[in-house]
Amino acid sequence: MNGDDDLDAGLLGIELSDSDTEAGDDPIATKKASSREARTGQSEAEFQEVKRTYHVKVENGEIWKTVRLPLGPQVSKPEVQTLLHAVEELYFFRRFSEGAQFARSVIDDDRGAGKLDEDTLKILLYYEKKCRDKIENS
Repeated sequence: MNGDDDLDAGLLGIELSDSDTEAGDDPIATKKASSREARTGQSEAEFQEVKRTYHVKVENGEIWKTVRLPLGPQVSKPEVQTLLHAVEELYFFRRFSEGAQFARSVIDDDRGAGKLDEDTLKILLYYEKKCRDKIENS
């Protein structure tokens, strides 16, 4: 067996498709397209409409304004994520005073009610402390 035979077999024996082949002419490409549509549940026309109307959501440090306190009796996972994103965003934008106040307001709202899980409360306390430390050291 010489070196040229090695190239024709195994891992390097890759067959490339012809780029000139139309999707309608190629039954494998047609099957892939239909399975992709079945998987996403969205036709190409529907995708193009979403693409045309989609606008990027820009966060600029104002997530905390969307939080309604007092929290309801059952706090959902998306609500918890919003609380954490809000305090993280305030910290990221170096708005330490607002971040500490926001974290404290959520912690005080939860006090005794037990609406939030222990991990969420720990994270809020952590950010409150980090914000207060930054205020004191500046």
